[in-house]
Amino acid sequence: MSLSGAFEKARAEGRPLIVGCMPAGFPTVDDSIASMVAMVESGIDVIEVELPYSDPVMDGPVIQKASDIALAHGVRTRDTFRIIEAVAKAGAPVVLMTYWNPVERYGVDAFARDLSAAGATGMITPDLIPDEADEWLAASDAYRLDRTFLVSPSSTDARLAMTLTHCRGWVYATALMGVTGAREAVSSEAPELVTRIRAADADIPVGVGLGVRDGVQAAEVGAYADAVIVGSALIRRVLEAPDRAAGLASLRDLGADLAKGARSVTR
Repeated sequence: MSLSGAFEKARAEGRPLIVGCMPAGFPTVDDSIASMVAMVESGIDVIEVELPYSDPVMDGPVIQKASDIALAHGVRTRDTFRIIEAVAKAGAPVVLMTYWNPVERYGVDAFARDLSAAGATGMITPDLIPDEADEWLAASDAYRLDRTFLVSPSSTDARLAMTLTHCRGWVYATALMGVTGAREAVSSEAPELVTRIRAADADIPVGVGLGVRDGVQAAEVGAYADAVIVGSALIRRVLEAPDRAAGLASLRDLGADLAKGARSVTR
């Protein structure tokens, strides 16, 4: 299913999507594939594959630790494309989240070509702003990839409007200022930010991330967002598990809880 198809299906059901994040190659390539497939099977709608990077400015300690483990085990960009291909076959749309330096090193056009060939729907670029994205804009057009830029509560109305004009597929609204990580309570600034986004562009789907840890919070965020993005809470299930089987079981439990929370939303 395409990402736009997933949004349409969820909208028809009156609920948000759940987007689950997992670093590629964590703790190994095969383990990460198994984790992401388990997430799909538990009810998570979209998989966000993160390309591990040595200087992740936006990532909190949980994602940083998982990415460090993946890098220590030798994961490479081409492994990430293989992971995307395998997870896409499980039936859920797959998006890539990556910092910009690895894309530049690989070659922007070649990266977009191989990302598309692997079956990804598009890319989230947390440290790339539209003003500096000419190569990516061109490459994403050439290979028909969605492009997701970030907006935050500190974005001015002018910056917000400009960013939305360059997004395709959906926009990533960071629910608070700071790095990623599950929190006791979700941000109170997020609903206002989503309202501002919809005032600027009523049609683009809005994903809200940073802080969601369980189904109750997923329902809270899903009451006003089109997609609820969950990363650290899922990754922690693998980090803290005594073995692979226990980690997969724990992932499935949380995935099911998040999916249940999303489906409890009434609009």
